[in-house]
Amino acid sequence: MKNEKAVVVFSGGQDSTTCLFWALENFEEVETVTFHYGQRHNKEIEVAEEIAKDLGVENTVLDMSLLNQLAPNALTRSDIEIEEKEGELPTTFVDGRNLLFLSFASIMAKGKGARHLVTGVCETDFSGYPDCRDIFVKSLNVTLNLSMDHNFVIHTPLMWIDKKDTWKLADELGALDYIRYNTLTCYNGIKADGCGECPACKLRKNGLDQYLAEKEEEKNATANLSERRS
Repeated sequence: MKNEKAVVVFSGGQDSTTCLFWALENFEEVETVTFHYGQRHNKEIEVAEEIAKDLGVENTVLDMSLLNQLAPNALTRSDIEIEEKEGELPTTFVDGRNLLFLSFASIMAKGKGARHLVTGVCETDFSGYPDCRDIFVKSLNVTLNLSMDHNFVIHTPLMWIDKKDTWKLADELGALDYIRYNTLTCYNGIKADGCGECPACKLRKNGLDQYLAEKEEEKNATANLSERRS
């Protein structure tokens, strides 16, 4: 894959930025695509452009504002409360979002001579979103290939890992601090550790706390082992 080109679906958040660093490790050429769909945390577009520029990656922003009109939800309407109720889809779910994002990203990718698409969807911490499931991604991959007669490959580096292991991957890529302090995951549009109250911030913080605790335990275990051997 190293001599090929990839397009990363990029929001400037923890997951997509981790995927961007992953793509930079695995492909010779990488571009990003960011979608403006009327999200109330639209500062993420600004953050995505800042990160892409910082990492020397070309970023394209596409207007997907039609989603705002077709799929009212807590991410596009300030009068809809962010809620997660057992047995129901969260109010932050946007119908068709990943279907449209990956479809438009693939059209862009083909035009730029890329066949690899990278997205940060995850079935482990997917909040019940049906369009974050592996079966959806595999199904869409086949559909895109058939629709454009092009050999696309959709990569999902985070699909089977939780937030703790997403932070671990970021650390292995040498990007933990960068991702912690430069990305925006918060539904209320606050960079880095965010507001600390919305579901996205809580999930992110819990994963970070778990990873840092695990890392400290491993460090102490290694130190103790060295002491016993000396």
